[in-house]
Amino acid sequence: MNHPPNPNIERLFALDRERMYLSKAAAVLHWDEETCLPPLAVEERAEQLAVLEGLAHEKLTGPETGELLDRCREDLRVRCGESPSGNDRFAADFLRVLERDYRRAVKLPPDFVRDSARAEGLSQAAWIKARKNSDFSAFAPHLEKMLTYARKRAEYWGFGSGSRNAGAASTAYDGLLDSFEPGMGEAEIDAVFGPLKERLQKLLRKIAASPKPDDGFLHLDYDLNSQREFSRELLDGLGFDRRRGRLDESAHPFTTTLGYNDVRVTTRYAQNDPMSGIFSLIHESGHAFYELALDPALKASCLAEGVSMGIHESQSRLWENVIGRSRAFWEGWFPAFKSRFSGQLAGVELPGFYRAVNAAGPSLIRTEADEVSYSLHIILRFELERRLVSGGLSVEDAPAAWNAAFGELFGLEVPNDAAGILQDVHWSMGAFGYFPSYALGNLYALQFWKKCTADIPRIETLLARREYAEIHGWLGEKIHAFGRRLLPAELLERVTGETLSALPFLEYLETKYAELYEF
Repeated sequence: MNHPPNPNIERLFALDRERMYLSKAAAVLHWDEETCLPPLAVEERAEQLAVLEGLAHEKLTGPETGELLDRCREDLRVRCGESPSGNDRFAADFLRVLERDYRRAVKLPPDFVRDSARAEGLSQAAWIKARKNSDFSAFAPHLEKMLTYARKRAEYWGFGSGSRNAGAASTAYDGLLDSFEPGMGEAEIDAVFGPLKERLQKLLRKIAASPKPDDGFLHLDYDLNSQREFSRELLDGLGFDRRRGRLDESAHPFTTTLGYNDVRVTTRYAQNDPMSGIFSLIHESGHAFYELALDPALKASCLAEGVSMGIHESQSRLWENVIGRSRAFWEGWFPAFKSRFSGQLAGVELPGFYRAVNAAGPSLIRTEADEVSYSLHIILRFELERRLVSGGLSVEDAPAAWNAAFGELFGLEVPNDAAGILQDVHWSMGAFGYFPSYALGNLYALQFWKKCTADIPRIETLLARREYAEIHGWLGEKIHAFGRRLLPAELLERVTGETLSALPFLEYLETKYAELYEF
């Protein structure tokens, strides 16, 4: 790493590297569990994960780490004062991020970390089975346990009883949100989601009152092996380096980083909905491109991750929707797609295909939702999980609350648990506070894209030619390379000169869909 030759910070880097390697080893086991673990291996896998995650926790929270953080901070202050630069700036960023991780982790007892990791492994396995059988009651005890661990974790961190800022009372949910989006709490998200919800519902009503595009040809029988072949072609064409990653299938699409040169992408395929697998793949590739473009100097350190889940989601949502659902993108890819599925697409031309892949309206499944309704799916989850965490909503009553809220937002009846409260993996992982990241990602994405298109005026031509190097270069230089060296708000302002706003996203949607639906 490029940092000052100081024995204290050298040792701190070494400790952090060992901790990160343990975490990545645990991530390998998580990936295996999601993709190919034999069913009877679940309980033993939970024990394996508990041991590894316990060791990583002990490595981070050991007395030596705390002592070295104090020494290194003082060394830096004496040498640089309040304005470090160059290598010292790198060291300062490393110390700030590691200290945040340390201060949080040291408050969690080792037994709590091991027990929660074990419970998480069992919970995920229970969710997979419950979702398959559409049986929430089988998952309910695990959800109750995940909520208990989440509340306890926030309590250990000091949320729920103290003050978060300016004397405002914090909540347990504030602490969980801050894990995924530093500096963002319930109040800040409420301030953004309120007007976003109102304008999206208004736009959906306009769309519902307009003639629906013909998308029947996208719901014919599409051979699964042919879908897999096209996905591999698409992933390669987008610029995914197979020497540094791979593509697999899972019950819930995800991307995980197992090392600087090992980023795993998964998707899933539906025989009568080929776009589900395609857009999931493009979405996950956006995550992968972020991880693969990190500055090599950050390798195997706490800095070698996305700055926040919202910023990370901005990259996946950018690739999936702003790029992947654009007319220019399909000018490049429609001929190859039509060639592979010529029977299903006989008589279909690009204008009709473009309208079909952008068909909007209420839908049951979040991962298959269109750009307009997607954020409403997230707002529903945000509103429900904050009540679950606070205790204002019981686990027993959660399915009914989900169904009622869904009916109010979308006017649809939820037919079963698998299409309702069991459709997402996040709560089985204890990832309460994660969901808002998706909608925040939509907002960040359009602010970044607005600046990107200003800097690269010929971007639509590049997309139509399937030439993505310049776009990758811009995103890598402006966003990806920094890892966790900047806070989300700092990164956004550095790239765009703006603070977080829903306006670019709303204006993009309202303009695009007014044209598509002619209102």
